[in-house]
Amino acid sequence: MKSSESRSLFSLGSTVKVYNASRSETASFSPKVAVRSAYALPSHTSFVGLHCVSRISKKNVCFVMFVDEATLKTLTAEGKMPDSMGFVGLWKIVVVKNLPFSDMRRVGKIPKLLSHRLFTSARYSIWLDSKLRLQLDPLLILEYFLWRKGYEYAISNHYDRHCVWEEVAQNKKLNKYNHTVIDEQFAFYQADGLQRFNASDPNKLLHSSTVHCSLFNFVQYLSASVFLLAKCHYMFLADVPEGSFIVRAHTPMSNLFSCLWFNEVDRFTPRDQLSFAYTYYKLRKMNPDKPFYLNMFKDCERRKIAKLFRHRSDEQRNILSQPETE
Repeated sequence: MKSSESRSLFSLGSTVKVYNASRSETASFSPKVAVRSAYALPSHTSFVGLHCVSRISKKNVCFVMFVDEATLKTLTAEGKMPDSMGFVGLWKIVVVKNLPFSDMRRVGKIPKLLSHRLFTSARYSIWLDSKLRLQLDPLLILEYFLWRKGYEYAISNHYDRHCVWEEVAQNKKLNKYNHTVIDEQFAFYQADGLQRFNASDPNKLLHSSTVHCSLFNFVQYLSASVFLLAKCHYMFLADVPEGSFIVRAHTPMSNLFSCLWFNEVDRFTPRDQLSFAYTYYKLRKMNPDKPFYLNMFKDCERRKIAKLFRHRSDEQRNILSQPETE
């Protein structure tokens, strides 16, 4: 980007300042959209396809990447050193320190789930996991997943597993987290009313598998081939999300859902797919008369929009971060 172009710099929890490199003056504005990514470095570090970002998005969308100091060293070793204003391409690099958790997976849930707390002036946000590369203009993403049919939160269903019972078994099989803690979490959820998801039985739907819609929206269709049920209820094809790509409006219900979801991640395991269904169940239980417009779409749509690049191993990262010797 040329030095004469304005660039936006997030000051977390405050207004955004636009700095013009050719002048000493600054101006303030309220950002409309925040695109975030965080922490672990993928095997490919272009982050976003520049060809897909429109001029309007470059003006109205703030791209922010949260990294730890180890990841910053790796970026620098690859020649992707942030410039004098802390940018790598479109991305503003924010180096996090004094982390609240020792588990980096849990730390990563802060920008993932609490974007409305970090970017208080943003009306919308898009979470993009660091292993993904954006393939579509952010404003088109908002139009497709939110604006077109009035949704306020969009997340894809899982590509393989559809029920929390399956997700619990898979996490234990692959030793994703301490088995005792997973069992305690799952037992608590069942005791509080969470039931097994069964897409073939519309009479035994989970509360966490229905979306309450106003009458004028009852003909809307989710991207994920929903069933139209009585009293304007839609049934998801899954209770387990693929949480690497989240599109949301910063509305009261969306913000509440995100806070409740983070509370579960903080209380039990950082495996957020285990707590998604219970969080939605809890939200509906606490707010039976308030609609929450959730779009749970097919995972193939996510794969079309965000291309996957595998994370590097710790060994590869260590090699890249080592100083060169003669």
